[in-house]
Amino acid sequence: MIRKFEIKSHDGPGRIGKIEGELTPKLFSKKDLKIAPNEGSAYNIDREIAEFNVKETLRLAKENVDECDIAVIQGSKYLDLRVKCLKELEEIGYNGFIIANADSLLTNPRDLVELVVSLKKQAKKTSYFIFPFTEVSFMPILTYMGIDGFMVDSANYYSHLNVLQTPTKAYDLNAYPIYDEISQEELEKKNVEYMEFTIREIHAHMKNRSLRNLVEERSGTTPQNISTLKILDRTQMDYLLEYTQLF
Repeated sequence: MIRKFEIKSHDGPGRIGKIEGELTPKLFSKKDLKIAPNEGSAYNIDREIAEFNVKETLRLAKENVDECDIAVIQGSKYLDLRVKCLKELEEIGYNGFIIANADSLLTNPRDLVELVVSLKKQAKKTSYFIFPFTEVSFMPILTYMGIDGFMVDSANYYSHLNVLQTPTKAYDLNAYPIYDEISQEELEKKNVEYMEFTIREIHAHMKNRSLRNLVEERSGTTPQNISTLKILDRTQMDYLLEYTQLF
């Protein structure tokens, strides 16, 4: 059931690859993925609970490895548990991973940077990572850090909140009535279109070796985006430079 992942090129730590003939980074839909059952938990919980949830996640992943192609990296806020979960899931046979607690990580830039970079450094090169929940403006910097895909299902979530996700800003349509009348289904469609556009935009920049330019352009869209890039540059420069071409 494992999907073969091939790396084609890098732009910094970001990479263009192929999964079943489709270019990554790409949008994934939950209905098209066979995700192993896992024991989820909140981000900020006691370590004992997080340890139990990792143990249960690994047990369930092993029991279902013949039917599933994606595993979930649990471990809450504990970096060592996240790395342990990743390494043991790889040993079981998985190479596609969803990073749990994405919504909490987006509001904790330091934790986000430390977790993504640590997982990327520890993972096999043939492993790929999916970020399940993100604002569209965050997609370039997550790609730059090494994320290979995003769940398109977040477009539906934001549509129920009456939020329009554009490449530069999330608009609460209750406060910013950009459209006089728009249904939830129509709003979801627009959110999907913006996600698809941003993926195309990312691909174009990566092919031109200018993903960093796009990241810097989007860094001013939210305080969390600004903080993430500053922390990334300050704490992970060696990681960023490893695949960066010299001109």
